[in-house]
Amino acid sequence: MSGRRAGAGERKAAAMTTYGYIRVSATDQNEDRQRIVMRELQIPPAQILMDKQSGKDFNRPAYRRLMKKIKPGDLLYVLSIDRLGRSYEEIQNQWRVVTKEKGADICVVDMPLLDTRLHKDLMGTFISDLVLQILSFVAQNERENIKKRQAQGIAAAKARGVHLGRPVIDAPKNFDVIVQTWEEKQIPLSQALTKTGMGRSTFFRRVREYRVLRARGDVKRV
Repeated sequence: MSGRRAGAGERKAAAMTTYGYIRVSATDQNEDRQRIVMRELQIPPAQILMDKQSGKDFNRPAYRRLMKKIKPGDLLYVLSIDRLGRSYEEIQNQWRVVTKEKGADICVVDMPLLDTRLHKDLMGTFISDLVLQILSFVAQNERENIKKRQAQGIAAAKARGVHLGRPVIDAPKNFDVIVQTWEEKQIPLSQALTKTGMGRSTFFRRVREYRVLRARGDVKRV
């Protein structure tokens, strides 16, 4: 009997799948550090899922696939707690989904206390829950502080007259002449772009603006 029980336990352990989840909040952020950690944990590449988009909500394709794949007894690695979400409520909710609804374990690499495989007694659970709540609060608070600093920086820059965003390309003084000759097919679009020093999208946007002014009588045809 004991041998058969051990065999069942071994089969259960063998059926466990380890996953890694990576998230970066924008397409220009680098995920190398998270990938290196997952590689050091010897997680197969096929079991590492990554989202490269904003974390303001959980409409993430890779995360949704992960939630469909993960099953009781599986293990999920994340580098830090804010990979699960960026608000206190969302982190708490996703932790509950994975550990309670899915019955899987989570290990937060940067915070060894947040490893549901360890200390499954009452005191260990209490400590883990307490650490989770504190770190969830810190993650949301930091995000709100970043947004506040960004808003303050933008307001200060505008007050100094600093233009934010792409540089504004001024239309040349003879823009109306160039547009008219292009409209009358006397010059090709490529030449009109060269003469104005504009890209295609900027040129057409300025042409639309020019036509509105011309229709109102603010500018005249040459």
